[in-house]
This record gives sequence, structure tokens and C-alpha cells, in this order.
Amino acid sequence: MEKFTTLEGVAAPMRIINVDTDRIIPKQYLKTIKRTGLGKGLFSEMRYNDDGSEKPDFVLNKPAYRNAKILVVGDNFGCGSSREHAPWALADFGIRCVISTSFADIFFNNCGKNGILAIVVSPEDLEKLFQDAERGANATLSIDLAAQTIKGPDGGTLHFDIDPGRKHNLLNGLDEIGLTLERAPAIDAYEAKLAQREWA
Repeated sequence: MEKFTTLEGVAAPMRIINVDTDRIIPKQYLKTIKRTGLGKGLFSEMRYNDDGSEKPDFVLNKPAYRNAKILVVGDNFGCGSSREHAPWALADFGIRCVISTSFADIFFNNCGKNGILAIVVSPEDLEKLFQDAERGANATLSIDLAAQTIKGPDGGTLHFDIDPGRKHNLLNGLDEIGLTLERAPAIDAYEAKLAQREWA
């Protein structure tokens, strides 16, 4: 998993609440178990018309936000089904950070397991970030995970909280497999000790 240390990029605003995982990545894209190629299906029902043409009013189709790395979104983002394809699609599109006042628990955990930083902020701070993000091409945010800060385009800085374990894993690029491998020496020592007991 790619490490998350700092991120500077355009933030796209989505003032929509209760965006469920079915809207993030619709069911027709769930046939694959590959983590790549899903970016084209991200928000597809909101991004495309029935004929496959782009809806010009959708935020990620606007020129200023086509290369967004950050999403600023409404309450309860990622609710609905537990599909891990949702963070896969976000990551494949290029989104490395999602900021909201609240996330569905399973989606929130799946983000962390896939190198996406999901940040919870207060409603007041979210509104400030929406206003920053709505500045189009000037909507650049800088995120420092170690310092736990978000810096806006005018230099204003917000602080965010994060669980220490989640922070450690993201900073070091550790998914569940990586976390297990990090503890391999302790596991090996335990198994060796256990083997000695069995032969005693």
C-alpha cells in the first residue's frame, strides 16, 4: 500500500449527504476483483448520461476538478453496502483523501485499508473547506498527516483528529498484510517458543 504522508491537490466539493457505496461505484462494476480500472466507474450514474456522454454539471467533469485528489463531501458518506470496490474506485480515479463530518463505519475502515485518508471534521470546519473547494482551479488543499493539519489556499490551517493506529498504518503504508509482516519477528518468536513446549 502506498504511504500517505503529505498531500497537496485540488479539492472537489460535493454538497450531497448520504452518498452510499452504490452511488460511489454502481453494481455493474463489481464483477472484477482487481483494484485497477474502477476509476472510470466512479460516480458513473452521476457522471454520465445514458449514452455514455459526460454530464457537464457533475463536479468531477468540470475542468478545474478533473484531476482532484481530495473530496469534500456531505454527512454520512459511504453508507449502504460494505463493498470495498468503493475505495478502490476512489483510489483508481486519484482520490487520496475524503473529508466529511461523518462516514459509514465499514467504508471508513475500508478507506484506511486502501491508503485513503478519511478525515472527520466539525460542521463549521467542513463549511470552510467547502468554500475553499468551490474556488475551482484555486481549490488546492495541503494535508500533513504527521502534523494532522489541513492548510487552505489562503494559508488558514485546520487540525484534525485520527486514531493513532490508523495514522501509523497510513504513514507507513501498512495494510493488514503489511501490518502482519511488520510483526513477523514477534510471531516467529512465539511459534518457536510454542514448538519448544510441544517437544518438551
